[in-house]
Amino acid sequence: MLAEVEIAEIIVVLVYLLVIVYLGIMGYLRTKSATDYLVAGRQVHPFVMAMSYGATFISTSAIVGFGGVAGLFGMSVLWLTVCNIFVGIFIAFVFLAPPARRMGHHLDAHTFPEFLGRRYESRFIQIFAGFIIFLFIPLYAAAVLIGGSVFVASVFEMPYPAALLLFSVIIAAYVIVGGLKGVMYSDALQGTIMFVGMFALLVFCYRFLGGVTEAHQKLSDLAPLAPANLQAIGHRGWTAMPKFGWGSPEYNLWWIVIGTITMGVGIGVLAQPQLVVRFMTVRSRRELNRAALVGGVFILVMTGVAFTVGSLSNAYFAENGPELTGRVVKVLDAEKNLALLQLMSQNEAGLWQDVEGKVAPVKLFGDVDQQVEVEGQTVALQKGRSISIVYAGGLADEIIPSYIISAMPKWFGLLFLLTLLSAAMSTLSSQFHTVGTSIGRDVYEQVTGQHGKSTTITRIGIVIGIIYAVVISYYQRESTFIARATAIFFGLCASAFLPAFVGGLFWKRMTRAGAISSMVVGFVITAFWLTFIKSQEAQTIGLSEKLFGRVSLLLDHPNWPVVDPLLVALPVSIVVAIGVSLFTQPPSKEHLDKCFRGR
Repeated sequence: MLAEVEIAEIIVVLVYLLVIVYLGIMGYLRTKSATDYLVAGRQVHPFVMAMSYGATFISTSAIVGFGGVAGLFGMSVLWLTVCNIFVGIFIAFVFLAPPARRMGHHLDAHTFPEFLGRRYESRFIQIFAGFIIFLFIPLYAAAVLIGGSVFVASVFEMPYPAALLLFSVIIAAYVIVGGLKGVMYSDALQGTIMFVGMFALLVFCYRFLGGVTEAHQKLSDLAPLAPANLQAIGHRGWTAMPKFGWGSPEYNLWWIVIGTITMGVGIGVLAQPQLVVRFMTVRSRRELNRAALVGGVFILVMTGVAFTVGSLSNAYFAENGPELTGRVVKVLDAEKNLALLQLMSQNEAGLWQDVEGKVAPVKLFGDVDQQVEVEGQTVALQKGRSISIVYAGGLADEIIPSYIISAMPKWFGLLFLLTLLSAAMSTLSSQFHTVGTSIGRDVYEQVTGQHGKSTTITRIGIVIGIIYAVVISYYQRESTFIARATAIFFGLCASAFLPAFVGGLFWKRMTRAGAISSMVVGFVITAFWLTFIKSQEAQTIGLSEKLFGRVSLLLDHPNWPVVDPLLVALPVSIVVAIGVSLFTQPPSKEHLDKCFRGR
């Protein structure tokens, strides 16, 4: 265990934090104007830009949250890696970044909402987009905070609330002071640490399991032991795709993995405000081209390793997890040696433990064939075979931290701590910087008309955003909250912003009315779907059950309650953007010439 903290470990962490503080101070000293604070002076080196983009994109929500989801669902989550590289890097850098950088320069845009507002000559668009970002990006930030705080609490044996508070204060210090320059300098360092840590994690994982082929064979052999509740929604093993189809609950997992995880996050990255603004920080297209290769390799290693290790952790714990010693409470079938075994209870920390107090991750191991009941689900347990944390009711968000603590050498735990700190801090710094600028420049300046005087409001907005995210992080600790919150924010951004953003870059006929209509429609449909249709989110919100007595209005229609809002809201938003634009007055030629100058 990594619980016993030595002085050397504390010194390493303090040195790391001092370097981050130094980079924040350096960013502060080099911040002389609003352009410096908001878009880093538009003079960022391509390596710094690529690492900042990647480190902002990949956070503890990917490593801890989606890595844990891979522990539940298996290698099928790797389709998100494919989508991230193709959409988030190739399409973003090759097709969207060059015109976004050029148009952003021509319009002197410093934030994503300001870019949209100036492209369509609309204060409403800028204010509306600013409010959406300010209200909902803390939800995504909370997912990242949880991922980092859980691991910090595990390593240093701190209470989770204390780790959460400490983490938040450190991030607030250098974001508020350094602006985007300080954020991007630290991102580059943190991205490098993340790359090294994740690559080492993959090597160790395969080494422990006997090599690549042996590891994947062991994981494939666990397929018959998939829990009944996951099999019921289409789980066919950790190296197989879920069942595909429509009209039956046994296809739910496919729609969760592909619809929500792969498409919701994979497409949503194109309209992430904190990522788009980075396209405006470099001097020319050449820097973007150079940054694309670095970003692609970075995303491949970061997400590919997290999802692979998350899946393979099942094979590791099947061999190495402590055995459960629960008691038989009911004989189900004496002739077949089937019995009901009382296994686990939940402790104060929310983790599951057996009757002897052994905390998950665990393996379930029987002397005879048994039927095991876990959280009301009956799971087949074969003689001499074992299954791991995901069947024992443990939090999915605990899988990666638990694997690191249980499997890795103590020194690697420290390296991975720095990796997760880097992943969380790089993403959170960008998120909170975006929160501050949205309320300062995009809302306050547009409402009051006091342009260029919003730096103080921006910093106040950062503080409010951090407090908001901390409150969410403290109260929301469901098993898959990190992945769910990330998917919600990414999908919301795609549905509300993507048609207006892409249309504004490539279609001169796109109008102000078309952009406004698509943004409002995308936002409203997403909010409605999350509140009344998508069962897990609707249950958390609780409004549908209070009004209609049903968790989801489509609860009796298989698959609809797990369909992601993006799959409905984005197509409608695109159709609305095109249709309204074709029937409304086009922008003036003078404005279009200004936007598309040089193309």
